[in-house]
Amino acid sequence: MKQLLSPNNYAIITGAAGLLGYFHAEALAERDINLILIDLNGKNLKKISKILKKKYKKLNIIYKVVDITNESKIQKFFRELKIKKIRFKYLINNAEKNPKMMNLKSKKNNSLENYSSKELRKDIDVGIIGTFNCCKYFGKNISNGQAGIIVNISSDLGINAPDQRVYDKKKNIRNVRNFKPISYSISKHAINGITKYIATFWAHKNIRCNTLSLGAVLNNQPSFLIKNQKDKIPLNRWAKKNEYKSAIQFLTDEKNSYMTGQNLIIDGGRTIW
Repeated sequence: MKQLLSPNNYAIITGAAGLLGYFHAEALAERDINLILIDLNGKNLKKISKILKKKYKKLNIIYKVVDITNESKIQKFFRELKIKKIRFKYLINNAEKNPKMMNLKSKKNNSLENYSSKELRKDIDVGIIGTFNCCKYFGKNISNGQAGIIVNISSDLGINAPDQRVYDKKKNIRNVRNFKPISYSISKHAINGITKYIATFWAHKNIRCNTLSLGAVLNNQPSFLIKNQKDKIPLNRWAKKNEYKSAIQFLTDEKNSYMTGQNLIIDGGRTIW
């Protein structure tokens, strides 16, 4: 990483090369917050960083390939930031091993009976262990006396169980061949526990931690799946990729300094039905 001379605070965004990583980054960039983007996908990180730098010329935007499931690598990453005297104030835990439901003919159907503990560990390593690692070293390295803000990204499936019927055209559970795995539910439900623990444990350090739970996001899914899912949403539609930006801005705004340990749910109303 190149040393940056700006004294301004930075936001660290994990899973920055994923589906919503760019939009989380843009939400903070609009508030003139410098960015540190991390992910395992170096190619996409470079592409996203280039787009953001062109759009937000006054900001410092850097990216780095980091495996958040590896504690020693996370420790090294935060040590580098300290050596470079890069101050950070925000952490967006966005990384998640979210299994795609696009290939409905896949032989690997992720049903509970066939799902291995090995696969389970792989998934929760990112969603739970990775989130823990980033929170731990963020809180450990935050400058003395400096406030910190953590936003953990969860899902409506961190509140409700997935309705597996939507993965069949006629909503017949017996015909479903590609299930949302249990690992995703475990991971997303755990996020709220992590948030509440951190919000109380570091309140005296002026570190606030909240969860943002998102609903389904349009991303070229099969038409029948879009229809089946939107029938379960009061607003009768899926979210657009950019519709969560204002929520990120709200949760990272110092004006909302009395909010911590909470779960902001933005899902079109799905979890109230």
